[in-house]
Formats: sequence, C-alpha cells, structure tokens
Amino acid sequence: MSTLVAIGYPDVHKAEEVRLKLQKMQRDYLIDLDDAVAAVKDETGRIKLHQAINLTAAGAVSGGFWGSLIGLLFLNPILGLAVGATAGAVSGALADVGIDDGFMKELAGTLSPGSSVLFVLVRKATPDKVLEELKGTGGKILKTSLSHDDEAKLQAALSAN
Repeated sequence: MSTLVAIGYPDVHKAEEVRLKLQKMQRDYLIDLDDAVAAVKDETGRIKLHQAINLTAAGAVSGGFWGSLIGLLFLNPILGLAVGATAGAVSGALADVGIDDGFMKELAGTLSPGSSVLFVLVRKATPDKVLEELKGTGGKILKTSLSHDDEAKLQAALSAN
C-alpha cells in the first residue's frame, strides 16, 4: 500500500526542486516512488501540473512502434506508424496513473498565487535517510496518509534549519 503526502511551499520553484531531490533519492534506492508531481499556482491563479512521466509522449512512441510493426505485416509501415502513434498518444493522454489529477488541481487551487505543492505517492522508504535528505527544505504538510507520529517527524524535518 502506498502512502500519500502533499507538501505546500510559498515559492513556485520549491516543489519542483524537492521533487528532483526525491528522484535522486530513488536512484540511490532510499525511496520507492509510485508518483511525484509538482503543482504550481502562478500569479494569475492558473494551476500547472509538472508530472514525472509524460503519458501522451510515451503512448505515442509505443503506439508508433506497434503501428509500424503491424504496418510492415500489411506492407504499409508509414500508415501503420501514423495510426499507431495517434492511437498511442490518445490512449496516453486519457490514462491517469498514480495520483488523481482532479484531486491535485483541487488541493492546489486552495493555495495562494505564486506558490506550489508537491504530491508524493511512496511505496516504501528508508525513513531516517529520507528525513535527513529533506531536512530544512521547508514546506507545510497539507494532506497525508501517514500516522500522526510519522507526520510529526516529517514536518519537524521539513521545518528544521
């Protein structure tokens, strides 16, 4: 079962900065992420989600490959590539993996303009090392499925100088 954590920041760049730090920790095998998304509310109040995986592009590449392969069987690889890439892009755009986009936009909508929020879905982690890496990054926990004790430890690490 994955754990959800949403952390708000008063700066538009901080959520993305911490998301990149989490991805580095994942490469170092300190944390196993299901999803990590930075949402920014700009000065005009518009919300933009910065997701780790672009499903539309991934779908287009995958669809293009399979379309070309099928096109080769029917002696028309160019048409197969075009149809496959289009179908893959559409299916990728319609897919929603990880944290629900509607939930993220709704929570980010409650922030003041010029701020950001980091949404993280964690499968497992090495708590002491992850907390040490996140120490002093700031932010306030907005939503979480952590226990009260673990939430307090995380907030203390975020707030530490």
